Amino acid sequence: MEYADGGHPSMGLHKMSHGESFLAVMQSKLSTAGLYILDEPEAALSPQRQLTLLVEMERAVKAGAQFIIASHSPILLGYPGADILSFDSGKLHFIEYEETESYQVTEIFINNRVYLLKRLLEM
Repeated sequence: MEYADGGHPSMGLHKMSHGESFLAVMQSKLSTAGLYILDEPEAALSPQRQLTLLVEMERAVKAGAQFIIASHSPILLGYPGADILSFDSGKLHFIEYEETESYQVTEIFINNRVYLLKRLLEM
């Protein structure tokens, strides 16, 4: 901070949490048509903020943007009309949302939380 430019617009980001600052950057940068390549953007975001990112992505798509996203988030993978590519079998192929491991693990956890935790944690 000793060498930081206190007047630079990015300084306000240091007053936010990691997730909030990441989302603020996304909201300011996803304003025009373009190609956006994101690598696991969910890492910084709570589930609620992932939904906010989906809204921002939709706004950008309507302005002509395209996205390539590497993600394990069942929320981001659920973007309507997204083509989902998997590398899991050693070759690149399209899969359906419900075929993603992220969706399947989340569904199992939500529908069987007590049993799964008991088995995993040997309670």
